[in-house]
Amino acid sequence: MEAVFKALASPVRLRLLEWLSDPRAHFPPQRDGDLVADGVCVGFLTEKAGLSQPTVTVHMKQLEAAGLVRSKRIKGWTFYKLVPERLAEGSAALARLAEAADAAR
Repeated sequence: MEAVFKALASPVRLRLLEWLSDPRAHFPPQRDGDLVADGVCVGFLTEKAGLSQPTVTVHMKQLEAAGLVRSKRIKGWTFYKLVPERLAEGSAALARLAEAADAAR
């Protein structure tokens, strides 16, 4: 879980995850790959974030290393998709901590 919480500590990565949680609401249709089934093209993420492509790629690699996103290559581009189960694991870990804190009062 440490990698998950480290990845979530960045406002940029939180914003990227928010966009990936509902890609149709945040991105136009893609020429290649389905926004939901395949993920969002790094070019769309870069444009929306207003950051350089290498910077966005570094953030996405950190999210991928934490298991929060999966990547897929299509026609030379990288597409990223949220892994909601991993977010749920992080949420459950926080809930257990809160329960233990409440029980200790």
